[in-house]
Amino acid sequence: MEPKLELKLGMATREAFGKALVELGRENPNIWAVDADLSKSTYTSLFAKEFPDRFVSCGIAEANMVGVAAGLAMGGKIPFAASFSCFVMNKGFEQLRVVVAYSNTNVKIVGTHSGISIGEDGPSQMSIEDIGLACSLPGFVVLSPADEVATHALMRAAAAHVGPVFLRTGRPKVPIVYGPGQEFEIGRAIQVIDGQDVTLIATGLLVAEAIRASETLAAAGISARVIDIHTIKPLDREAIRRAALETGALVVAEEHLVDGGLGVRVAQAIAETCPCPMEFVGLTTYAESGTPDGLLDKYGMRAGNLVAAARRVLERKA
Repeated sequence: MEPKLELKLGMATREAFGKALVELGRENPNIWAVDADLSKSTYTSLFAKEFPDRFVSCGIAEANMVGVAAGLAMGGKIPFAASFSCFVMNKGFEQLRVVVAYSNTNVKIVGTHSGISIGEDGPSQMSIEDIGLACSLPGFVVLSPADEVATHALMRAAAAHVGPVFLRTGRPKVPIVYGPGQEFEIGRAIQVIDGQDVTLIATGLLVAEAIRASETLAAAGISARVIDIHTIKPLDREAIRRAALETGALVVAEEHLVDGGLGVRVAQAIAETCPCPMEFVGLTTYAESGTPDGLLDKYGMRAGNLVAAARRVLERKA
């Protein structure tokens, strides 16, 4: 697809999740919502208002929430269990492991307020380990949409998929990357912009930054391919292999710890298919309280950081 030179600001992916959940609930009476006393923040309150008989509030008890969702799934329902990513993945990990992953239960886990862009809530509520934790669970599909269009489409894909899913969403409003007709398939990456010199691989919030970085690089005569990895597991190894083969240099960008995140999974795929120079844009430490924009600037999550990484990797490629 051709990039939109001016990326308009859309809704937050957490809000898009809430609206998509209501749409699914209207279409399928087996769709349920389970929450841990954060329904206004996760937007499951929209579902609760329309379908109160299919909404379960578990209180401030994410581990219990996962167990309730698993029970609903074992009874033939399709539960979407939502909370802040840091709470559901960290507090609920043992239950996710035992009653969801081990038994391959059809539970959909939605983490909101992911990454450092939650801003002033501070590091205790910033989930920067959730991708690594979710990917470590056998059988889990791990999704990370870039905008509201991707969120709506991947919600439908998650509901149709039989098996456990983790969907990662964020707090702030994000740029709209895709038009309404864009198709999404679990496990198949989207090449947003073509390029021959270097590939920028991004997920979630940083897809828009990768597009901006590609435009900056193009103005300097550098052709940068942009790939949106909306499905972190299963990974589109063929798209990554082809990018490495055709451009010979990769930059991976994510709002997550570099250790254990998307970059590690891409590097593993590259090591097994087509090794090439790589650079990583991500976190190496916990952040702090601050404005979302200020934190993204301070911790190097902007288009300029991707541009700098692309220049470094091109030097190694040469």
